[in-house]
Amino acid sequence: MNELKLTDKQFDLFKDFVYRESGICFNVINKIILESRIASSMKERNLDKVEDYYKLVSTNKEELRVFLDNITTNLTKFFRNEPNFKLLKNYVLPRILKTKKLGEQIRIWSAGCSTGEEPYSIAITCLETPGIREQDIKIFASDLSLNSLVAAKEGRYEAHKVENVPEEYLKKYFDRLPSGEYAIKSNIKKLITFDYHNLRHRGSQTNMDVIFCRNVLIYFDNESVKLTVNRFYDILNEHGYLFIGHSESLFGLDTKFKFNNIDNSIVYTKN
Repeated sequence: MNELKLTDKQFDLFKDFVYRESGICFNVINKIILESRIASSMKERNLDKVEDYYKLVSTNKEELRVFLDNITTNLTKFFRNEPNFKLLKNYVLPRILKTKKLGEQIRIWSAGCSTGEEPYSIAITCLETPGIREQDIKIFASDLSLNSLVAAKEGRYEAHKVENVPEEYLKKYFDRLPSGEYAIKSNIKKLITFDYHNLRHRGSQTNMDVIFCRNVLIYFDNESVKLTVNRFYDILNEHGYLFIGHSESLFGLDTKFKFNNIDNSIVYTKN
């Protein structure tokens, strides 16, 4: 099966199913992506009928995880949207530090961490912030894609993947491997806990100081965005901060977050 064309009925069946399970919205514009992923999965399982594949993913939890993994788009890079990281270093972290008691850690969540570039960028930014030591931070990173999480935990990247990393950071936080790849140093890896999490459902995260959820909400409809963002609000500490993607906005949604534009970077805070 090289090419698959879903009927309107089949498309609605999968579209509604994906939305219920993940909050991700498919429409006629990105329908081709869904068709491609389904066709590939059906071929791997020697299935000829779309209905048989739907029955499989809707009744088998492991197949559901694989299916959601396959349809997730994982586009990321180190220090993506650099103003966010400058704001984190120069404004957000210094203010959070002032609220912490001796020995109290700064807790950060990278929601939708993909292959790890974002949480590692966060960790490096923290360590480059005056007054912050390794023992002062704890970073949680989650994603819907198990394949991405495996790559993130490994922390090995081809040379073109680190082109956006300053040379001084490459020398300080990466090891150059004989293969030409760059590997995150083990002391940086220890700062991050990677785990599977579907933002459609409530997680175990609590008492966060900063949440990064960038270029994830763009795949959600307004109701799913509102549900997810309100959960973020509840688990952020009083002086917490939320970063979302530069093409995303909470404008017009019924949330309690306050919009801030600081040094050409947008961040949301608790009212």
